[in-house]
Order: sequence, then structure tokens, then C-alpha cells
Amino acid sequence: MLKIAVLGCGRIGRMHAENIAAHPRASLAGVFDIHRRAADEVGSKLGTTVFNSAEDALSSDAVDAVLIATSTPTHADFIEKAVTANKPMLCEKPIDLSLERVQRCAKAIGATEVPIMLGFVRRFDPGHRAAREAIRAGDIGDLHQVVITSRDPGMPPVAYTEASGGIFRDMTIHDFDMARFILGEEVTEVSAVGSRLVDPPLMERLGDYDTVTVVLTTSSGKQCIINNSRQAVYGYDQRVEALGTKGMVVSENRRPNMTTLHRADFTGKGAPLLNFFIDRYAEAFSAEISAFVDAIEAGKSPEVGFEDGRQALILAEAAFKSAAEGRTVKTSEIG
Repeated sequence: MLKIAVLGCGRIGRMHAENIAAHPRASLAGVFDIHRRAADEVGSKLGTTVFNSAEDALSSDAVDAVLIATSTPTHADFIEKAVTANKPMLCEKPIDLSLERVQRCAKAIGATEVPIMLGFVRRFDPGHRAAREAIRAGDIGDLHQVVITSRDPGMPPVAYTEASGGIFRDMTIHDFDMARFILGEEVTEVSAVGSRLVDPPLMERLGDYDTVTVVLTTSSGKQCIINNSRQAVYGYDQRVEALGTKGMVVSENRRPNMTTLHRADFTGKGAPLLNFFIDRYAEAFSAEISAFVDAIEAGKSPEVGFEDGRQALILAEAAFKSAAEGRTVKTSEIG
């Protein structure tokens, strides 16, 4: 059993703690949060140790690995500390909102052999993963174009938006990683446009956008179109479509059930889309823990690592620059 401690007991940390506690090949070694009450609630509910500090968890012989679900500005610090403590880690995205801080973190950890996994959970969604496997198997021929749709059901709280680092670093970063995952090639050019349509005053104040479209291009000419909106009144819209010379593969939205009602006055009436990312990607979050455990048990590097996090942030920076300057940006300008 891999004994994993969770650092951070907010919404994501609580979910991860529950998934670890329920996993057949992992155990929850303990939890920590700077807000002691949050940690105590999780510790009491799951019957696990509550550490007095993150350092206590990292130095404990009862902890084999850590899951970092603390606030984003602390991620790079804890990655460095976990490497120093020789503890494998699964860290939520992003590594940091600052590419410069990520670069310094990369230098600090060097060519470490301590396993580092980044929490790009959508890679582990059964539908998205099956689409990628179909592409790799040649089922759609030569891949030409990918379309990623990612729309939130509504604006997040203002305090969250203010601290998010902007839509490209917070929301689209998942889609940047998914684009790399599906394309199988590195992106060389980024073209992005952003609009302020959902909450113009807030977006204007923050210098951010709530509606964006991004076109990514690889050196071979493959394209990925990403469309994001902070408001989709019909639910959490998550789709991936890939077009090739022999056909197309699509990973569709998820619903509580796939039943549809057909009558004389309408056809195809179905259940609403799942309305929250924890519900939509519940299977993916569980599979993510399994992938982490598999990698540690096998002594292999996790499938999605530190460099994937760095590359996704490079694409986010390129997108911001493109939207601000109204031009296509080469990733070489950023990295």
C-alpha cells in the first residue's frame, strides 16, 4: 500500500483524500492544511492523522508520497521541498502562475529522479483517453485537426477569478495540455482572441477575458482549435473532436444518464449535462490516483510530469501575448 499524505484540504484536497482512502492499493497517511479546522474535518471524517505542518508530513516515515492540493502560489515551493525529502508527489496544476518561478523551480530540482506527476486530470477521462488511443491506432488515418470545447456553467466567485491568474492560466491550461496529449506533437504557434462578454466590468478591471478562442499549430501543420466560455447555461460543456484522413473521433459530454425522450412536439430531449468538474471528471480523478500509484510501484516516471506543466504554461503565456498584441506568437518567443 502506498501511503499518501494530502497537503491542502480545500475542495480539491478533500476529494483527493477521499479517493486515496478508497483506493485498493493506497492509504491516506494524513492531511494538512494551514486552516486547521479544514484539516480536522477531513481527518475526522476519514479517520486519518492531521499533521501540524507540511514539513511534518514530508519528514514522516509513515508517508511514502504526497499529494499537493494547496494554493497555487505554494505549489513550486512544495515541489522543491518534496524533492528534497525524497517523496514522490502528485501536484495539482498549475506549477505556478509565473513562468519565471516555474523555470527557477526546474533549475532547483534539476534532473531529479523523484517522481513528479502533474494533475492534468482530463488525460485520464475514459472518453478523451479512448479518442487518443483511436488516433494512435490509426483509426482515423493521419490526424489533421483537433477541436476542444471547454465551457463552464457559470462564472466562478469574484475572489477566485481575481486570484486565478487569468483564463488562459486557470481554465485554458487544461485544454493546452489536452491539445498536446491529443496532437502528439509540440505546438509551435499560438493565435488567440479574447472577449469580455459574460462580465465585462470585472474582466476589464482584471485585464482578463471570459470568452476565448485559440488556434494552436504544430510544425507539421496540425491544428487544434480551443474554445472557452465562462458561462454555458446548459451545463459543463466538455468535448474533444479529432479529424483525420479516414474519419473522425469524438469524446462527448457526460450526463447522469443517456436516456432521450422523443415525442410529436420534440425529439432527443435528454438529461442536463453534469454541472460541475468534480462530477464530470469523477472517473478521471480516480484513474489519476491509480496512474500515480502504478508509476510509483513500477518505479517509472509518471505519464504527465513537470515538463508537461511547464509546456502548458508556455502556451498560456503565448495565448495572453497573442490576444493582447493581436498577432500569432511563436512558442519560441516564450520558452
